[in-house]
Amino acid sequence: MSRPFKGLDSVAAALDVLATAKSVEQLRQAQAVVLPLRYGLSLSQTAEALGVSATWASRLRNAFLDGHSVGDASMPARGGRHRENFTREREAELLKPFIEKAALGGILVVGQLKPILEKARGEPMALSSVYNLLHRHGWRKLAPDKRHPQSDPVAQEAFKKTPRAPRGHPSRLRPRCADPVNVPG
Repeated sequence: MSRPFKGLDSVAAALDVLATAKSVEQLRQAQAVVLPLRYGLSLSQTAEALGVSATWASRLRNAFLDGHSVGDASMPARGGRHRENFTREREAELLKPFIEKAALGGILVVGQLKPILEKARGEPMALSSVYNLLHRHGWRKLAPDKRHPQSDPVAQEAFKKTPRAPRGHPSRLRPRCADPVNVPG
């Protein structure tokens, strides 16, 4: 792989960046090139001087040598949604009918939402992806209440106090003899 800066070119370019750096990141990146090449510092010594890890110092130096300056648009930012199924706007558009229905007191059922998302995507989708999509838009799985909203605590207590017929086989429900001599069996 050919690099834009080689040898003295990279040192001269890094010295120019040191003089015109507009941010701490650009300054660090230029120092990651100048310190090892001009002053003979090792990668770990350079990293210690910059206050970063050796791996990060190496990344800064290699990015500069490849022609990418930290803070400009030539190098894409790290992280992000590289494997997204839909854009955030498309997700909101697909959820809109379900949100409107839920606003009127309806329940959002994932089993009904999943086929619509799969049709829009054009291929199957994991259930966890549907739940992650809902989570991104402020939905959460609600745990059921401990009691039913239409329950009647007074009726429940009255039911508990109602005497019940004894359970068991009728032959076992005979009254016991008070006379210890007359013991069956």
